[in-house]
Amino acid sequence: MRLNPHLPLVYHSNYSFSFDPKHRFVMSKFAHLYEQVKGLGIAGDNLVAPILGSPEPLELVHCENYIHDLWHNRLDEKAMRRIGLPWSQPLMNRTFTAPQGTLQTARLALKHGLACHLAGGTHHAHTDFGSGFCMVNDLAFTAQTLIQSGEVTNVLIFDLDVHQGDGTAAMLAHQPYAYTCSIHCEKNFPFRKSPSDLDIGLANNMQDAEYLGIVDDTLQFLLKELNPDLVLYDAGVDIWQDDGLGKLDISWDGIKQRDHLVFKRCLEHNTAIASVIGGGYDRNHTRLAKRHAIVIEQAAGF
Repeated sequence: MRLNPHLPLVYHSNYSFSFDPKHRFVMSKFAHLYEQVKGLGIAGDNLVAPILGSPEPLELVHCENYIHDLWHNRLDEKAMRRIGLPWSQPLMNRTFTAPQGTLQTARLALKHGLACHLAGGTHHAHTDFGSGFCMVNDLAFTAQTLIQSGEVTNVLIFDLDVHQGDGTAAMLAHQPYAYTCSIHCEKNFPFRKSPSDLDIGLANNMQDAEYLGIVDDTLQFLLKELNPDLVLYDAGVDIWQDDGLGKLDISWDGIKQRDHLVFKRCLEHNTAIASVIGGGYDRNHTRLAKRHAIVIEQAAGF
């Protein structure tokens, strides 16, 4: 497959920093992903760095007290346990920069038709609390920013992480111009789910053919019904059969087919699409980066 070296990519060097390599959340995966796409010849002059983040812009979608307490390390132990990450200033730097990265990716997609973020997909963060390794919600922030500024009329958030996008669903529940769709493993985290505009809960151990059929039918229906200006695509790779926190039985090739299909359908419909990497868990950090690189390789094929 010939890869497009001009595909807009968004990445910041603060996405990875010194972090416990045995932690379930692989903080090094962002740097490894960058090296992976660079090695494929996809990352060069097309790489864009987002602005450094701070709490203030996130007040658009998050409770002001929550994000400032988070930034200044004033959250209590229970709140931090729910997030599952140990507080540090480098973590805050990456946490508040990444939503700016997703916003930048969306704007590049609106301009070029397609763009990819080498991070993002923190869909478990709610208005006033973090959860499941997610502190602030880049998807809700991006959708709300673009709608409020008039850059788009409507947005489809197409979330294919193995876990339901509860935070995004809750945060955008009263935003009529953002449509949330989550296709996820039903019997998996979060166990108390917030209703999306469309939720499709999948049975444990579902395999490629059935899964790809559901993804394709759902996306084609939504593109036709909603005619969105932009699709924000959460390309979680925790659907993989050997993922540490997934319960589906999707092959490596199944992930490739899924990502290709999503880009193909959006571009056929002349709908701009911005991808974020979403979740993925693996003790083998290099293999995880290669898994996350699939969505960028597939995008670069168009």
